[in-house]
Amino acid sequence: MNQKTKVSVVIPFYNCPYVHLAVESVLAQSYADIELIVVDDGSTLHTEKLEAYKSRIVYVRKTNGGTGSALNRGIEVANGAYFAWLSADDLFHPDKIRRQIEAIRSSGTSFNHTAYYYINEHGQRFHDIVRMPACSRPALIQTMMSSCPVNGSTVLFDMEILSRVGMFNETLLYTQDYDMWLRILPHYEWSYIEEPLLDYRVHNEMGSVLHSEAQNREIAKVQFMHRGKLTELLRKERRN
Repeated sequence: MNQKTKVSVVIPFYNCPYVHLAVESVLAQSYADIELIVVDDGSTLHTEKLEAYKSRIVYVRKTNGGTGSALNRGIEVANGAYFAWLSADDLFHPDKIRRQIEAIRSSGTSFNHTAYYYINEHGQRFHDIVRMPACSRPALIQTMMSSCPVNGSTVLFDMEILSRVGMFNETLLYTQDYDMWLRILPHYEWSYIEEPLLDYRVHNEMGSVLHSEAQNREIAKVQFMHRGKLTELLRKERRN
C-alpha cells in the first residue's frame, strides 16, 4: 500500500499481564496498512507473552523511563503517516483504525478520537458507553481547560502534527497525553466518533489507581501551564 496510508500503532509495555491481548486486538484490525510497535519500557514481568508475536511486530526494548519516553521511542522508529497509541491493558475494536481513517479523510481534520467502554480485569464491560457530549469548538476548549475527557488509546492523528507541537513531554509521568492534546488543540481541528471503538480496562494495578494523588497534582500543573494560551484561544473562538 501507499506509505501515506500507513498507521503506526505504539504500545508502551511495562510489566502488564494483558499485553498479548492488546497486541492481538491490533493484529485483528480490518484496516490492513498497520505497523505495530511494542516498546518494552524495561519490563521484568510478562515479556514471554510477546514471544509468539515477535515476527509480526516491531519490538523495541529500552531502559525504564515512563510512558512518555516509550511513546517517543515508538514514534522515532515509526514509518507511518498516522499515529495511534494503545495502552498495554486496553483493546481496540476490530474496525477502530479503519473508521478513524475514514473520519479524518471525510472531515478534513488531522486528529480523531472516539467513545469507549470500560472493562474489568476479566474483559467484561461494566458501564454504559463513555461519550463526550456534542459541543462547539469553544465548548471543547473550555472542557479541555478543566478536564481531559479524551482517552489516549482512542486517539489517531497525523504524524505531521508532531513536527509542529513536538513530542510527548517525558517529564510528565501521568499526564503526557493531556499535555499533548492541549498543545495540539490551538492548531488543529478535531473530529470525534460517538461509537465506542475501544475497551478501556480498569483494574487495581493501573497507574491512575496506584498514583492518584500524584496524578491529580500533575493535572493541576498541566492546566496551569496551558491556561494562558487556551484562555486567549477561547476568547478568539468566541469572537468568530
